[in-house]
Amino acid sequence: MTPDRKTAEAALSWAEEQNPGPWSAHSRYVAEACQNIASYCPGLSAERAYVLGLLHDIGRYAGVTSERHLLDGYRYCMERGWEKAAQVCISHAFMIQDVGTSIGTFDMSREDYQFIEEFVAGAVYDDYDRLVQLCDALALPSGFCLLEKRFVDVTIRYGVHPATVDRWKKILELKSYFEGQIGGSIYALFPGAVESSFG
Repeated sequence: MTPDRKTAEAALSWAEEQNPGPWSAHSRYVAEACQNIASYCPGLSAERAYVLGLLHDIGRYAGVTSERHLLDGYRYCMERGWEKAAQVCISHAFMIQDVGTSIGTFDMSREDYQFIEEFVAGAVYDDYDRLVQLCDALALPSGFCLLEKRFVDVTIRYGVHPATVDRWKKILELKSYFEGQIGGSIYALFPGAVESSFG
């Protein structure tokens, strides 16, 4: 099951209290981006997309971590029976289904790493996974932005990884895919994206 909006927003508010930081504002913009695109996509629920976007980084409640937040979010959601949200907590970081393409640090036990490795390899992505992957790259804590602005923001923080360019290419493929779904530019759905990118 997927929680309703009120439950998800309460969860994020609680998580933000445990570990305040810009990640929570980013999560809210990701949620809004997911909702805006999904509302124009046949077969997608804007409400469900919003909730999945809102919860994608919920694992950051546990503190300042790298890839550990993926597993913390997965476990948090699974404990509540939110299976799809749990998957998205991990899948949002792997638009390419290979843990070797991670740009973060696997700050976890070998057993936990193996769990994520097997989970990613065996996951069946749907358009909700793909949508959160795209929208994660459309949102800064300060608002919506062009993909390229977010690419630079992440690269400055994490450095250049062998998979960096392939990850960018995959996100651009997702942009084209969803623009095909909505029949136009995704940026038309994001108020302030241009201003946020150049401000």
